[in-house]
Amino acid sequence: MATTAPVSQTTTLHAGDTDEDTAPASHVPGHSPSRIVHTKSAPRAPSIDKPFKKYPGSGTHADPHVVDWDLADPENPFNWSTRRRWSITFQLAMATFTVSFCSSCYSGGMASMDRELHMSQEVGILGVSLYVLGFGLGPLVFAPLGELYGRGVRSDTTPRPSSSPALWRGRSAQRVRPSQLGSMRDTADCVHAIYVALTNAGGALSDMWTPRERGIASALYGTAPWMGPVLGPIVGGWISETRLGWRFSFWIMFIVAGLNALACLIITPETFGPVLLRRRARRLMKATGGQVVYISKFDVGRSQSIMHILRRDMGRPFYFLATEPIVLLLATYIAIAYATLYAFFAAYPIVFQEHRHFSAGEGGLAFLGIGVGNLIGLSFAPVQNRLYWRAMDKYGGRTIPEARLYLPMVGGIVLPISLFWFAWTSDPPVHWIVPVLAGVPFGFSCAIIMQGLTQYLMDTYSIYCASAIASTVVTRSAVAFVFPLISPAMYGKLGDAWACSVFAFLALACMPVPFLFYRYGSWVRSRSKYALHDEFLLPPAAAAPAAPLPEKKRVGPPEDRAVCLL
Repeated sequence: MATTAPVSQTTTLHAGDTDEDTAPASHVPGHSPSRIVHTKSAPRAPSIDKPFKKYPGSGTHADPHVVDWDLADPENPFNWSTRRRWSITFQLAMATFTVSFCSSCYSGGMASMDRELHMSQEVGILGVSLYVLGFGLGPLVFAPLGELYGRGVRSDTTPRPSSSPALWRGRSAQRVRPSQLGSMRDTADCVHAIYVALTNAGGALSDMWTPRERGIASALYGTAPWMGPVLGPIVGGWISETRLGWRFSFWIMFIVAGLNALACLIITPETFGPVLLRRRARRLMKATGGQVVYISKFDVGRSQSIMHILRRDMGRPFYFLATEPIVLLLATYIAIAYATLYAFFAAYPIVFQEHRHFSAGEGGLAFLGIGVGNLIGLSFAPVQNRLYWRAMDKYGGRTIPEARLYLPMVGGIVLPISLFWFAWTSDPPVHWIVPVLAGVPFGFSCAIIMQGLTQYLMDTYSIYCASAIASTVVTRSAVAFVFPLISPAMYGKLGDAWACSVFAFLALACMPVPFLFYRYGSWVRSRSKYALHDEFLLPPAAAAPAAPLPEKKRVGPPEDRAVCLL
């Protein structure tokens, strides 16, 4: 039987979703939580993958042995060395960066491409929009498959080179017709959405890091989708001005994606606990010649039908958008901030190249302000961590989701200010450095909003965080698909100042969202059957009593550290 221990760093692994969506996590049949130790000094226990290891159950089909983690189990991702977990985290962040970089790299040479292919600016931007749309479509299918087959299902590492996103990048460089160019980028991204960066990386982080530990790791992962689109136009713009031309941008994508695929093969292992336990159960059955039946504790009473998993998990993100105010409002906020960045791919060439006569390379450099802001936002992750730890310590080690909202509240104020700044300084004769500098607070606010709100969803929805985050991915991808397409028409009819002010007013309307959930988030969670309720957000050990909550009594599922099925 798996060992349990009431220690301060003990963690709880929940089983995952039940077949009944309405069943609280505290009442999942056959999924009693197990406890494991995760400390820097935790001893490495010998492998328990042995046929003679005694697990609960009689070993028959009616009553199989239930395989669980042992105390300080070395195969449990939470007990891997810190160096190994950080190397995987950096690789996942680079994978996310690669996907987002490829979304915008060719946009730097879009003017040259439009002239050579005799197409309008709207058609050229369609390649960016279709690519971003794939961000939302792919995870709906492949995230549920990741629950069944594990985080390691990646298109870049499959033996079918014809479906490799890296090769699609190279093939796009040979296309000369606008319709083929757009369809190739759309197909490439639908395939690329299988990739670990979009469907499985967020879940892999929750597989390895506790809520207290994962602040900086998730901040690094959350910043990558913003840095990629910023560097893409810079690289693409300068390449388009050389003899290589705009087509070479696709070969750059090919090289970056290929190198990243190789790194994934070498570095990234399987991290999903249920899949690792399922593999252990199969090895144990094979070692006994199939005479003794073993089953993972996460598979007790659960259907493993692919259709069942797809039907359940593909529908829940939309159900959350319709029934969960937290998911709906945060998804809307993230979508507006994210889509505004992609709208700038159409706006910056108008503001800096058409009106200020910048070259393509110089126009790409205008995105440096946003990149600097993103890095500043990433550097504030330790500050958010300390604020979060202080809130946990105040309540005896209890997880406090609302403590993730300190920096998003700051970002909510800075975001509309930065957009109004850019809007009303974008026209000459204002010096070009002024709108470029407006990108610094914009990048900073977007980074801290994305980091904080994603972590808030992880803490709030625990085992359902995959559905919650998938809701934000679908929403932001749909909005980011539209914003770049409508930007040229808006700038043409409204002018630079008022067109950008439209995005600023949208950000201003969303500004109260983190403040509202910081104040009333506990009350909203108490009325959700999926969100975690305060009285169950207890410290891992009961050695010291937790400080009393200042709120009313609540009911809901327990949570300490849960498997996030993303």
